[in-house]
Amino acid sequence: MKSDNFFTELPQGYAEVYRIDAKKGKTALVMNVVGLVMALAVILPCILCVNIRERVRADYIVLIVFAVCVLAYFVAHELVHGAAYKILTGRKLVFGVTLSVAFCGVPDIYVTRRTALIALIAPFAVFSVLFSALAAWLYFFNAAYYLVIVTILGLHFGGCVGDLYTFLLLIFRFKDKRLLMRDTGPEQAFYMPEDN
Repeated sequence: MKSDNFFTELPQGYAEVYRIDAKKGKTALVMNVVGLVMALAVILPCILCVNIRERVRADYIVLIVFAVCVLAYFVAHELVHGAAYKILTGRKLVFGVTLSVAFCGVPDIYVTRRTALIALIAPFAVFSVLFSALAAWLYFFNAAYYLVIVTILGLHFGGCVGDLYTFLLLIFRFKDKRLLMRDTGPEQAFYMPEDN
């Protein structure tokens, strides 16, 4: 079966041209290190914008709010991927967590390049705008919660490293609209016609 957004079977003449496996040791290590650098690049400048006395005034309530918000964000991030895939394909989703990555995928189909691009970038777009706006507002009203939200914003940027890497691959390396992607969650395989 074929739709505008996916195929249920790999079309004849297609072959795998690239694969990303976030469970592999080297890939997981590189993505986690790059993610940490991205997170710190967001968090550290924002922390320096706050008076030193405000930085050390966090209490237990703020720490509990932080922990709950981080967990809620990780779930919401994958749900946004899932919502994009569900809206575009209507197919069964899989969710999970490994030691190196939380994931959402649609392993039973091959999505088009356009569908992959939308599903990959959706959480980055949604939460970057939401957390940036919230941080800008909290900066003027509550330093402790400002620090909570900019830390979550940094974790968001760092946590999107795999999504952004795959998105940029599709933008700059795999520009052909015939490209198909199979997303099992922690692993994405890319397919192109062999005549390419």
